[in-house]
Parts: sequence; C-alpha cells; structure tokens
Amino acid sequence: MSNKDTMTRFYDEISAGNTAIVDELISEDLVEHDEFPGIPQTRDGVKQFFEMSRAAFPDLKFRIMHMLAEGDMVIAHGVFEGTHEGDFMGVPPTGQRVSVPIADVVRFGSDGRAVEHWGVTDTGMMMQQLGVVPEPASG
Repeated sequence: MSNKDTMTRFYDEISAGNTAIVDELISEDLVEHDEFPGIPQTRDGVKQFFEMSRAAFPDLKFRIMHMLAEGDMVIAHGVFEGTHEGDFMGVPPTGQRVSVPIADVVRFGSDGRAVEHWGVTDTGMMMQQLGVVPEPASG
C-alpha cells in the first residue's frame, strides 16, 4: 500500500467514525507539530482530537481535493465538513453546517505508518460558520 493509499484510508475511516484507525496507521512515536488546547501532541492526542470532533460533528466527513506524494511525505488539501451537534472548543451545539478548508503534511516511516504531522485547519472560518465570530465586513 502506498503512503497516499494509507492517507486516503485514514480520511475514509475517520469519516466513517472509526477512530481506532489512529492506532493502526499512526506510529506510537508520532511527532505532532500542531498544538490544540488541552490535547497532548501525541498519537493518543490525535485520537482524542478525532473522538472530540466526531462527538461535536457526528456526520463529520473529510473531502480530499488534492493529494501529492514525494518520497516519504504526503500532502493533502481538502475540507472538513459536518453538522455541529455537540460541544466543540467550548461552543455549545449550534446545528450549523460547516465546511472548513484543511491541509495536512504527513511523513511516513519505513513501516508505512505516519511518524510526523503538520496541519492547518481554518478555525477562524469554522467559528464564523458556527456564528461565534462575525463575518468580516466587505467593501
């Protein structure tokens, strides 16, 4: 299985609600470069993040639009989509639908498991879509 196939499988399994895939496809020694308040930068923290996200957005899906691989690195650009039905980052359920751009860069080890991750999620756009912060003024 190629690293791109592994990454595609990860997004598909998380979208299907299978957070146990974290234990299978991510190394115990993962170096997580993203900080998320209250969540450790470890494989367990990644699992905790996706469990929290699924609780807040039960219909969570990742729609990947672009994926490139070179050597042991894979870069994906896509969208995090879901309906806000549970508490997320202190925001009570709004019932709002979100569609938020994401990007992930993952380095894979020789065993085909993710060993390093950098990611970007447009949380500002998410907070606007949830109605927590106002849309920017146009003009």
